[in-house]
Amino acid sequence: MFRSNRRISELQQVTLVALALMMAPLSLSQAQDRGTPYGEWRYQSADSWGTRYSPVDQIDSSNFGNLEVAWTWQANNFGPDVDYQMKSTPTYIDGILYTVAGQRRTVVAIDPNTGETLWTYREPNTTRWERSMRQNYGKGVAYGERDGRGVIYYTSPAFFLHAIDAETGRHIEDFGAPVAIDGFPQTGVVDLLPDLLRNWEPWEAWNQPYDPDYGIPRELGFITASSPPIVVNGTVVIGNSAEQGYNQTRVENVPGDILAYDASSGDFRWKFHVIPRPGEFGHDTWENNAWQYTGDVSSWAPMSADRERGIVYIPTNPPTIDYFGGFRPGDNLFGTSVIALDVTTGERVWHFQTVHNDQWNYDIPNVPIIADLQVDGRGIPAVIQTTKTGLIFAFDRETGEPIWPIEERPVEQTVVPGNWTAATQPFPTRPEPMEPLGLPESDIIDFTPELRSEAMEIVSRYNVGGVFLPRLYGDHSTGVEDNIRCYGGLNITNPATLDPTTGILYVASARRCGGGMVIPGIEADDPEAMATTGATLSQWVAGPGGGMGTIQGLPLHKPPYSRLSAFDMNTGERLWWVPVGDTPQTVLNHPALEGIDLSRTGSGASSIQMVSGDLLYATEGSSGPAVLNAYDKLTGEHVGEIEIPSPGQYGMMTYMHEGNQFVVLQVGRPGRLVALSLPQ
Repeated sequence: MFRSNRRISELQQVTLVALALMMAPLSLSQAQDRGTPYGEWRYQSADSWGTRYSPVDQIDSSNFGNLEVAWTWQANNFGPDVDYQMKSTPTYIDGILYTVAGQRRTVVAIDPNTGETLWTYREPNTTRWERSMRQNYGKGVAYGERDGRGVIYYTSPAFFLHAIDAETGRHIEDFGAPVAIDGFPQTGVVDLLPDLLRNWEPWEAWNQPYDPDYGIPRELGFITASSPPIVVNGTVVIGNSAEQGYNQTRVENVPGDILAYDASSGDFRWKFHVIPRPGEFGHDTWENNAWQYTGDVSSWAPMSADRERGIVYIPTNPPTIDYFGGFRPGDNLFGTSVIALDVTTGERVWHFQTVHNDQWNYDIPNVPIIADLQVDGRGIPAVIQTTKTGLIFAFDRETGEPIWPIEERPVEQTVVPGNWTAATQPFPTRPEPMEPLGLPESDIIDFTPELRSEAMEIVSRYNVGGVFLPRLYGDHSTGVEDNIRCYGGLNITNPATLDPTTGILYVASARRCGGGMVIPGIEADDPEAMATTGATLSQWVAGPGGGMGTIQGLPLHKPPYSRLSAFDMNTGERLWWVPVGDTPQTVLNHPALEGIDLSRTGSGASSIQMVSGDLLYATEGSSGPAVLNAYDKLTGEHVGEIEIPSPGQYGMMTYMHEGNQFVVLQVGRPGRLVALSLPQ
């Protein structure tokens, strides 16, 4: 099989090693408390900073090739779907692995040496669970301690918070309150809906008895959870999730307000309104009184926290209805934003909105990553937000001040009748985007003059631009077939990682060019669809997607089709990149490309990665090949490659147990955890 050439030049390697050695002593991060003892992985993203980094270095460049499968754990045993794709990153705490699996989001404790299941808990069936559109989207569990004993916290698809003894699997006594549903434990559970709904105007106006089995009336919306909560200084902070915006047809939904509870008692502490109410900061960004009835702004991606400063960082998603915002004019705070909250009070410390009036499904899919940086000789406590658009935002995590200027630039406006788009959008001046924005002529395929000529003709039929081109509608008269957005970022399936000892950020990205239309809401109306909540049909809703296609089966843009990049966040510079995956066979065997160097194209897939010790680990995307790569984390030099049972999926983690380092991969399908270790 053809393998991509991942090597970079010797000059680059020497330069980068020297740079890394210079900046490593400047790092402040080793002295900071990230909440994870050496050898453990206590948070969904490794530590409270969201780094996906471990200092464990038993596995290194000299022995990586000796890794072998230590055990396999079958996630698809916990649900009816034989093709189940696991989405949870396990945690390793005090000698035990914890994860969730299956559509019921069963909580599981696993022996880290053997993969044996130690205990499980499955929440009883409810109508709320049956209605959830995020049943198998559980991404892990949270951890805290009470009276010296470990506690596993998790949120279910039905939107309950559970507190479970980490050793025994039994619910914590004197936590929360009894739930009036058969089969629920009498302690250790909090029904999150009453606190979410309290003082919410549509619920108060509904004026009907609360049904704990059914939950929120369908006419008002639906709320669930996907990522785990985070425990910070004795407080459990709860995120949430709603129906996917591209499925929505009605304008009403419940806001995904952030909730917080006492980690010992389960008592309610505070609530932050993600859609500001009268008198609150940002209320004026919701025109047309849309704040009263619409929702969907929520925190479905993982959260992070600065434990020493007592700040929790919340990533959010757009308001109700992807691709149309005419009924909710204004910037719509706090949609698609990073929000820093005081974990004790829930008060806003600062925020930054990465997309105004989001109509592109650009929800923030990754945890805000905390780092201590050295910028122009000055130490900066930072938080870094990666995005679907490929833009990388970096802030002072205490004040919210951008580390490098962020410019508000004019963007093209909507022509859809009744729609509203923001006049400007924010663009960081540094770092550069993960992938180029738009498709300039210099980036159009030029393998041969004939291919380029055909490609130019295809592109000329479209309005091709960057990330904020609005969608068109079927009867548009703009003189083009469609609006096409070209960009490349990352999603929840391939989260970024950051080495806190160097400040280097690693991101996988692939250039995408796509379009699509909106259609009248009445044409998409399906009152029986599970995802259909709310009562008032939107004027326009998401219609068919689109794009420019290919040229003789080849992408219209030049390679690389996908890559893994290293950004020095101390300077904002891209240090190096390597391709992800093999060159596609349609490209490699194309008769017009004989004799052309195709060694660094990538496959178009996105890798999953983490840093441990001196190595950057990376898979080659969910479509394969089924290998795990190791790179020198400073230079990008390819250290080795081993075969794994199936292509890697979503999470990857590592831990040290009884003197042995294990690397755990999610592979599928069907969903499995595979633990690798050196021969013992």
